[in-house]
Amino acid sequence: MFSIFTKIKERVEAFLNEKNIVTDCLNKIEKKTGIKKRYLAIGAVSATGLYLLFGYGASLLCNLIGFVYPAYFSIKAIESPNKDDDTQWLTYWVVYGFFGVGEFFSDIFLYWFPFYYVFKCLFLLWCMAPFSWNGSQVLYRHLVRPFFLKHEATVDNMVSDLSGKAMTAAESVTREVLQNLAKNRTIHPAERTEPPKELPSSSPVCSHFCLPLLDYYPALLT
Repeated sequence: MFSIFTKIKERVEAFLNEKNIVTDCLNKIEKKTGIKKRYLAIGAVSATGLYLLFGYGASLLCNLIGFVYPAYFSIKAIESPNKDDDTQWLTYWVVYGFFGVGEFFSDIFLYWFPFYYVFKCLFLLWCMAPFSWNGSQVLYRHLVRPFFLKHEATVDNMVSDLSGKAMTAAESVTREVLQNLAKNRTIHPAERTEPPKELPSSSPVCSHFCLPLLDYYPALLT
């Protein structure tokens, strides 16, 4: 038990010595007040605990605790060459997802329990704790993994069927849309409604010169 607290203390000290937005704020407050950032962090944690007990909006604060810290270290795990921490945080997010789905259906009852959000926050902290038997590892090995291995083939077939049906439905909808567009589209140009132009009528000048020429035209041919 003592080694667990020692590991947690080392993890907190490493976090406080890193350069991030939290430590930058703590450093600024430390310079202005003269209080060491270690004690500032302890005070912030104590205030957070009291707010979870008596404050308004404890649900939002609890969800932020369960999301922000793991998201930050998940990004660091992605950027690091070591893949062990990737597995650690992937396991956390799988358990966090199952917990979120279960909480969605039971929150209406659990909400009325006293200190519910305190216990929820402690549970999430246990799931993200920096030791090998934290909550996410225990729940994954004893609940999630056996359930997944037992129903893996069924779930794969279900996902494959749903994917095939979704693709078929998308193709049929696309085909119908294209057919409707082809029917409604104007392929031929618009019909001309202008009346046909009439040839100009013969003028007196043309009649005076052309008619005698037409009378003598056969004679010219012979």
